[in-house]
Amino acid sequence: MATTAVSPGAALAAARPPGYYVRQRLWQNRPAVAGLAFIVLCALVALLGYWVLPDNSPNANHGFVQVQKESPGLRVLLLRQPLPDSARLGASPANIFSTWLGGREPEWQETPIGGYAFAGDSLILKPLGQHSAEAGRPRRLLLSAVTGHAGPRAELQGEIRQSHLLTRRYALGTDKAGRDELSRLLLGTRISLGIGLVAVLISLVLGMAVGAVAGYFGGWVDSLLLGVMTVVWSIPGIMLVIAISLALDSKGVWVSFVAVGLTMWVDVARVVRGQMLSLRAATFVEAGRVLGLPTSRLIARHLLPNMRGPLIVLATSNFASAILLEAGLSFLGLGVQPPAPSWGLMVKEGYDLLGTEAGLWLTLLPGLAISLLVLSFNLLGNGLRDAYDPKTPVAG
Repeated sequence: MATTAVSPGAALAAARPPGYYVRQRLWQNRPAVAGLAFIVLCALVALLGYWVLPDNSPNANHGFVQVQKESPGLRVLLLRQPLPDSARLGASPANIFSTWLGGREPEWQETPIGGYAFAGDSLILKPLGQHSAEAGRPRRLLLSAVTGHAGPRAELQGEIRQSHLLTRRYALGTDKAGRDELSRLLLGTRISLGIGLVAVLISLVLGMAVGAVAGYFGGWVDSLLLGVMTVVWSIPGIMLVIAISLALDSKGVWVSFVAVGLTMWVDVARVVRGQMLSLRAATFVEAGRVLGLPTSRLIARHLLPNMRGPLIVLATSNFASAILLEAGLSFLGLGVQPPAPSWGLMVKEGYDLLGTEAGLWLTLLPGLAISLLVLSFNLLGNGLRDAYDPKTPVAG
């Protein structure tokens, strides 16, 4: 009896799971991979948080009125002095975890200066910038007041040069409050990705539950839930978020997260309902009913996993929509509140300064960050859509 020889390559191809071809199609889509790389970079910045910021004060909110609205590339000479005793007593000890979560309070009292000179037992400071109330009037400080202790004059002068004078660079300039624009942009990734993640999780959980029940049971249950979806669908998302924020009587970060998530579940519910209607009559579902499987297990273990492709694509799209919605709410003053560094709020602050020299780049930088992140999610979503399409050819 003749046997048919099977090549090792054909046997290996036959053994490969469908996920292998999804990954292959995704990796050969260069725009999608570029979008994924930028998202991963932003996620790393958000996870590291205050550890990688030039200004790791809470909300990157440490600013100086003398250097407000300055252009990128600014270098400033700072004088460090010990904090008052009252500030030291009120400060809680910082550790690695607390710094990662909420930043670290400044350990020194810093003052931007335009120059300095030593005169006997005193340090002469030249004020910096036209914003200073004492512009043109030098200040005189005792060397011991700067260092916090007494000692020989030469020793105190050397200590001041080495430990109390430093040059700080503001790579992207400063905002209207004299805060480091780069630090606030980097910290803004935590809010944008955080609100996208929470909104997507809420929309997936709620949408999958409603859509699965409506599609599986059908009848009056389907009609009722479909009516609810239609009503929510007809309300503009931003109006619904405003209503939820007013109902909860709060404008905090977490309220914005939850409110945005509660406006996006209808998309997921409609997709799940449509998929459920087509799958509930499948052979494996009938076999599960014959075996007496509970309805909840049949839906959760056998039906919903077959929808992961469309749901992943929809989740990436909702991620981008949530970021845009939060930016719009913050721009209107209804989302994340100051001094939290939301990109939408930063655009608003720059918009208020349009017409001045600083207004353009204070608006452009956070606007560019929003555009790049939203574009990356859209490119990744398009790539995932093609990757889950069996008709898309696989290279190699």
